Formats: sequence, C-alpha cells, structure tokens
Amino acid sequence: MPVLEQPGTEEVHPDVALVERAKHGDAEAFETLVRQYDRAIFRVANHITQNREDAEDIVQDVFLKAYNKLDQFQGNSKFSTWLTRIAVNESLMRLRKRKTSRTVSMDQDVQTEEGSIPRDFADWSPDPEQQLSTSELGDILQKTIAGLSPGFRTVFTLRDIENLSTEETAQALGLSVPAVKSRLLRARLQLRERLSRYLKRKDGSVQP
Repeated sequence: MPVLEQPGTEEVHPDVALVERAKHGDAEAFETLVRQYDRAIFRVANHITQNREDAEDIVQDVFLKAYNKLDQFQGNSKFSTWLTRIAVNESLMRLRKRKTSRTVSMDQDVQTEEGSIPRDFADWSPDPEQQLSTSELGDILQKTIAGLSPGFRTVFTLRDIENLSTEETAQALGLSVPAVKSRLLRARLQLRERLSRYLKRKDGSVQP
C-alpha cells in the first residue's frame, strides 16, 4: 500500500490515521483495517496451524484482541506487523493445545523457498514439471510446509510466503534478525533436502 508523503516530513503510512481514528471509537476506521488485513492474517494462521477452521477462528480472535488493545499500539512498527505478531501468538497457542494429537515427523517433506515456490523448486530438480503435474507439485509443497516444526514454519511463512522483510519478521516474532536468518536458512535447507529426496523416489517409481 502506498504511503502518504508530507513535504519536509517523513513518509506516513495511511494506517496511522486509521488506527488513530479507531482508538477514538471510529468503528468504520477499524473495519477498514480489518478488510485490508483479514486475508493476510488468515494465510499466516492457516500456514502455521495447517487447519482452515482453526485459522478462521484465529482471525476473529486476532482482530478482537487488536481492537481491545489498540491503546497498546505505539506505532513503533507497522500496524500489519503488530497484527501479525498477535496472529503468530494465537496460532502457536492453538498448536500447543492440540500438540498431543499432531506430531511432526522428520520423514515428512519440509518447506521453504526463495520467493515463488515453483520457481525455486525447479532449481532443485532436473525437470520437476516433467515429473509432476501442477496439482501434484502443490500437494507436495503443502506437505513440506506441514512437515516443518512450528518455529521454522512460522519464519518461513512470514518471510517467504507473506514476503515480510527480515526486519519485519523479526519484529513480528520478537526475535533478533540473526535468529530469523538462521531459522530461515535451516528451513530452506531442510526443504531442499526433503524435496530432492521425494523427487528421487518419485522418479524411481515412474522410471525404474
């Protein structure tokens, strides 16, 4: 979203005015913020929890908490980053509640990429599009995302899927920039290894 430029002053993000209006009881301003970010918050929650119903519930919880805690938003980061941090906390809390019913196997595929998943994926295998259909590729990548530990999956989701900067990802997660870079690198390496292994098995089964 573009920013508003004021002569002789720093650029001001349009969310600032909306947040200030919402703080003073303007429900329409807050509804505008919800419309702007509800899909992004849903994607973050869905990638972390791997459950659509949970993600939909989390979206509701995130905006309810954000509304009740608007006075705590000091503008030290983007409003979207602040929302994302709430979404991450709610998603990880939801995972902890059902951790006994869901375990992460190191034999599952993993996730990560350098931007566009199909593009980077192609760099890791001779001709993946010749081996897999688009739908198959999407299924495999979704499984690799689900196979990451919550910590790695969260960093990957924010940095490589939602395209937050490293600094914004660090702010959203309450981590240092080096910690974000370290987790992202490990997630990407795991994904590369798992996808390569999967494709070798796939290729071997199709072409003995």
